[in-house]
Amino acid sequence: MNTELNIEEEIVLKRIHFIRGCKVMLDKDLAQLYQVETKQLKRQVRRNIERFPSDFFFELTQKELDDLSCHIGTSNWGGSRILPMAFTEHLPVRQAGGVLMLSSVLNNPKAIQVNIQLVRIFTKMRDILIDQKNLLEQIDKIKDRMDHHDDKMDGVIRYLQRFVKDQTTERKPLGYKTKPTKSC
Repeated sequence: MNTELNIEEEIVLKRIHFIRGCKVMLDKDLAQLYQVETKQLKRQVRRNIERFPSDFFFELTQKELDDLSCHIGTSNWGGSRILPMAFTEHLPVRQAGGVLMLSSVLNNPKAIQVNIQLVRIFTKMRDILIDQKNLLEQIDKIKDRMDHHDDKMDGVIRYLQRFVKDQTTERKPLGYKTKPTKSC
């Protein structure tokens, strides 16, 4: 499976935030993707609130909004008096989260296309994270083996050091002593 992301997908990824331990997208960003006004998106959510339990969306607190504005670097909320809604992505059991539930309340062709794209992006993200997890596990195994090899290498180095030391000390020559022969 191809886990590389194209430019459009990377733009969407930049709009995914980690708040309250969840990956979420904010109402403003989703409204832009779905090509609807933010107030229309919020109105549809409130009209269909039974489709959005607490694990599908939540409203940010003022502190979370301030922290997010600091994280992003600039505030472009336009001074809204209403706190943004944060919609969760997939749940651990791979059911649709709040981001994907929006397509069912925003009943237009664009919502369907955006929903399909978001499902693909979140699936790629999950695949990339799994690949990274596998890579980290392999690195840990290699590190453990290297630690084991380090112990063995220490023994080899100590042996070589003793060998070199023995070679540099004066020793009695080994072998038979020969008597000088008389020459004729």
